[in-house]
Amino acid sequence: MVNITQDSYFILSVYFDTGVLKYLYFIIILLLYILIICTNVLLIVVICLNRSLHEPMYIFLCSLSVNELYGSTGLFPLLLVQILSDIHTVSASFCFLQIFCVYSYVCVEFLNLAVMSYDRYLAICYPLQYNTRMTTKKVAMLFGVTWLYPFLTVVVLISLSAPLQLCGNIINKVYCGNYSVVKLACSDTRLQNIYGLIYTVIAIILPVILIIYTYMKILKVCFSGSKQTRQKAVSTCTPHLASLLNFSFGCCFQILQSRFFSSSVPNLLDILLSLYFLTCQPLFTPVLYGLKMSKIRNICKRVLCLLSGEV
Repeated sequence: MVNITQDSYFILSVYFDTGVLKYLYFIIILLLYILIICTNVLLIVVICLNRSLHEPMYIFLCSLSVNELYGSTGLFPLLLVQILSDIHTVSASFCFLQIFCVYSYVCVEFLNLAVMSYDRYLAICYPLQYNTRMTTKKVAMLFGVTWLYPFLTVVVLISLSAPLQLCGNIINKVYCGNYSVVKLACSDTRLQNIYGLIYTVIAIILPVILIIYTYMKILKVCFSGSKQTRQKAVSTCTPHLASLLNFSFGCCFQILQSRFFSSSVPNLLDILLSLYFLTCQPLFTPVLYGLKMSKIRNICKRVLCLLSGEV
């Protein structure tokens, strides 16, 4: 029996010896991390420094980019260390810290996308009442709930998992996952499994239902509205829907794979898909919104031109 203490550790068994290729993989992952940081920081700076972008839609987009930085930082440092390491171990305290970062990142992401869909719903379905409905006070409240609520739910999740008595310390993943730790428990884990399912519902299913509902309303208005209304809906909603579908795919695979198909997926495919939503989404968000939203695209072009001119 292995007790989870400050001195205990887990073994990440999915990693395998790649020889000298590990240095190539390290450089590729490091460059990807740097690219994620640069693109998201650029988007945040552009939104913060331009008064024309101080609108609810762009404030929520800025929050989304901050979350991309937060989530990728929860993964990449450990991933880079593990690629170069010959012994793939991680301390229990750091493992639970990573679980906190990754799980709260997922919850914040879905809530942020839900808030953004609600904002688009008000802007398209109630354009004349938008400013009275989406007030500064409501924006601040939605922003606070988007960040505080996930942190509280994940704290409860970890407080249920951390005290468990474990019969092993081998995690068959690239990074630490709560369910992977719970599966190692010697004692009854019904409470942890029930709360894990509740967390899945409140972190993923409820926000997705809200998003689907708001887009059904938006589509109804678009089909009955003018051509200008349809164009506005397409230009602002396309990146949001693409971002939602991309992230949902990655999360659904992770949930299904960890709970139902843990041994049937080939090792390499498992690694790639388990990293998908934590590596592609943080890069996907700033690139997609930067390219599709004309205001941001034009300002980014001016910023990049100024920077290249100074160089």
